[in-house]
Formats: sequence, C-alpha cells, structure tokens
Amino acid sequence: MQMTETPAGARAWAAVLAVTLGIFALMTSELLPVGLLTPVGRDLGVADGTAGLMLTVPGLVAAVSAPLITVLAAGADRRLLLVCLVGLVAVANLACAAATHFAVMLLARVVIGVGVGGFWAIAGGLAVRLVPPRHVGRATAVVFGGVSTASVLGVPAGTSIGDLTGWRTGFAAVGVLGLLALAGLLALVPKLPSQGTIGFGDLGLLLRENAAVRLGVLITVLVVGGHFTAYTFVRPVLHAVGVEDGLVGALLMAYGVAGVAGNFAAGARSARHLRTTLLQICVAIGAVTAVLALAEPGPAGGTGLLIVWGLAYGGVSVCLQNWMLKAAPATTESASSLLVAAFNLSIALGALGGGAVADHAGLSGALAVTALLLLAAAALIGVARTPRLSTPPTAPDRR
Repeated sequence: MQMTETPAGARAWAAVLAVTLGIFALMTSELLPVGLLTPVGRDLGVADGTAGLMLTVPGLVAAVSAPLITVLAAGADRRLLLVCLVGLVAVANLACAAATHFAVMLLARVVIGVGVGGFWAIAGGLAVRLVPPRHVGRATAVVFGGVSTASVLGVPAGTSIGDLTGWRTGFAAVGVLGLLALAGLLALVPKLPSQGTIGFGDLGLLLRENAAVRLGVLITVLVVGGHFTAYTFVRPVLHAVGVEDGLVGALLMAYGVAGVAGNFAAGARSARHLRTTLLQICVAIGAVTAVLALAEPGPAGGTGLLIVWGLAYGGVSVCLQNWMLKAAPATTESASSLLVAAFNLSIALGALGGGAVADHAGLSGALAVTALLLLAAAALIGVARTPRLSTPPTAPDRR
C-alpha cells in the first residue's frame, strides 16, 4: 500500500495542532449547553432537566458513532474523513443558533454527536503518523489536550459570549470555530490513506480479553458519568450558592484556567504515577461535590470549590487516554474508539441521570450522586493494578 511521507519539524507540529483544534471545536460543541442550559431552556420553553437532553442526545450518538465510523470508514483517507466530520459539526452548530423549537435543537445535536464520536476516535491514533517516533507521546498529549481544554476553556468562552450577546451567538461562534478547524485540516494535515481495516469482532475481542481495557472503560463510566451528573447543572448550582447570573461566565472561565493547569500537571505526573494521579482526581471531585451537596458555602466558597473542581477534572481525559494506551499499546485505534464510546456514553448517562435526580431530588441530590460515583471510582482505582506498556495486545488491528 502506498504511504504518504511523514512530515517533519514545524510542518509536523502544525498538523498536530490542526487536529487538536478540530477536537477542541467538536468537544466544545458537545459540551456548550452546560454553560447555556438555562437561557436556552427558557427561550425554547423547556425545564432545566429537559434541556439537559442537549448533552444526553449527542453523547449517546457519539458513543455509537465512534466504533461504527471506525469500522465502516476504515478504508477512507483519514484527513478527508476528519474534514467531513468537522464540517458536519460546524453546520450543525449554525443550525442550533437558528433553532426556534427544541426539537430542531435536538436534531442538530444528533448531527453533532455523529461528528464528535467519529472525529475523536480517528484522531486519537494519528500522532504516530504525523510526527517522528520520539515525539509520538508528546503529540498524543497535545491532541488529547483538545478534549480537556474544550470542557475547561471552550465552554466558559462560549458561555461568556452567550451571556454578553445571547445564547444563539454562542452556538454560532462555535460553528465558525469549526469552519476554522476545517480550513486548518485542509491546509496543514497531509493525506493519510487508510492502513487497513478494523472489524467489530476486533473491538469485542479487545474488550473481552484485555482486563486492563475493561477496567479503563469502567473507570471512565464512573468518573465521567459521575462528573456530568452534577456538572451539567453547574449554572443552577452556582445560582444556588448565591452567584449572580452575570458572573457565571467569568467563574466558568476561572474553572477553565484551573482545568488547563490540571491537564498539564496530570499529563506530566500520570506518565509515572498514573493510578495515583487518577485516584487523587476522583477524591478531589468527590469531596468538592459532597461539600456543595451538604453545605451552603456561599458565593466565595462556591467559587473556590469550583476552581478545585476544574483543577481536578482537567486531568481526567489525559489520564484515561494514558490508561487505555498502556492497556493496549499495539491497538491504539481500537482502544481509542472504545474510550470515546465509553466517554460519550458516560456524558449522556450522566446528563440524563443528573436531570432525573435534579427534577426529583433537587440540585443537592445530583451533587450527592456525583460524590458517591467518584468515591466508588476511587475505591476501584485503589485496588486496581496500573496497566503497563508491556501488556500484550489480544485483538490487533488488521493493518
């Protein structure tokens, strides 16, 4: 099979950054309703719990589309596939900005889910084809930094735009960001012909026979699902502790800055102390949400707790990705698709479950559930063995 020449130097890192921008744009698209939940629900005539479907729907769709696109589009040029997926999401965000009915909003969110799941699953294994071998680890960290940075920086920025000029402008801005990412992929990423095929059987075999991969999926469900059980409703939570509506965007931006710091700190530390880093993250998020559920910290205390929450959650994506790469080092695309499926399914289930709990037991109930799930994840990690790079692959990609 004819292969393209691996780019070198600045061109290689420009390609990595273009892929990172694509992931940043798509994950910001998926998570933007977190910051704009209340105004969207108010304008489109739905309650906060129902408005949470804006996260549930794309999360479920992304969980299905990640392995589906990985298998069905296995023969497609990866660059062309990424361009099509990010373009699809850009258009869907513009449709969200123009939506006058909640059903239209949800339909556009379905399209976003397709793009997010497929893009993330494919992009996760591209670093090895974009940079020389000695830089693959760093490039992978940069690419997946787009995931954590979206939740801790992209969403606050979109929220601030929405607060200043209306929620429709927030969605439109993310749509424009997607178009910029599309242009970057076209200009900076080389052609990346398919290297072979992956079957559904490969994914199932990897999940069945690799215990470390199974454990990574379970940890993902507990940590990400638990986080979004409460974080979906962070805006109402901030209102409940006395934060004024006009300050929410600024506080989420502070959460974002803390999260970026947490991403880099966890990325560096998890290379040597992966299990300990994940354990500390789970304990921190569990403790913060427990305090918010049981106490009345007030605006100042609530702000401090939010920043600690952001610092801890900023390291989740890079730690989970490192876990899966160590668990299945020779089957990165298969392992990435399973991680993406679990991650997005957890977002959906967390938002759905959090909405149900919030509607019946209030925000403190959702926060308490988050604390319990994160402490359960901490207990699981505490007795688990860290996967090692020497773990033999049991379901090799057919290349």
